[in-house]
Amino acid sequence: MSIAPLYSDEHFMREALKEAQKAFDEDEVPVGVVVVANNKIIGRAHNLTERLNDVTAHAEMQAITSAANALGGKYLTDCTIYVTLEPCVMCAGALAWSQAGKLVIGAPDTKKGFGLLDQNVLHPKTAVVKGVLEQECSDLLREFFRKKR
Repeated sequence: MSIAPLYSDEHFMREALKEAQKAFDEDEVPVGVVVVANNKIIGRAHNLTERLNDVTAHAEMQAITSAANALGGKYLTDCTIYVTLEPCVMCAGALAWSQAGKLVIGAPDTKKGFGLLDQNVLHPKTAVVKGVLEQECSDLLREFFRKKR
């Protein structure tokens, strides 16, 4: 019986970047998310706001639903969420309600990120790691918006 290797935050952020690339290819704002439990991806998503014509169809919202379905419950206390862009207030609120154990952020969002608030909207027990593969995450977003202009 072999033991599965432990993967790094960078490994899982690269998986989130694959989701972001899917969004980019579909002309969606390139944000990707993976949800990990026990070193295994149990949810993955990218933005679907254009395709679904739904302002709430952010990658985080889709991934939370996917992961909750995989677990058979609404709480993600033992999960790590990897997101290529700092979540907005709506998504941070959803992450708080899911009681996410850990949030790993690629690029900061200096215009609409939850970090702009004076208070933390995440669950008090959620650990936060920022700047994982920040350059790669930022580059994809910059390229997307450069092509839009």
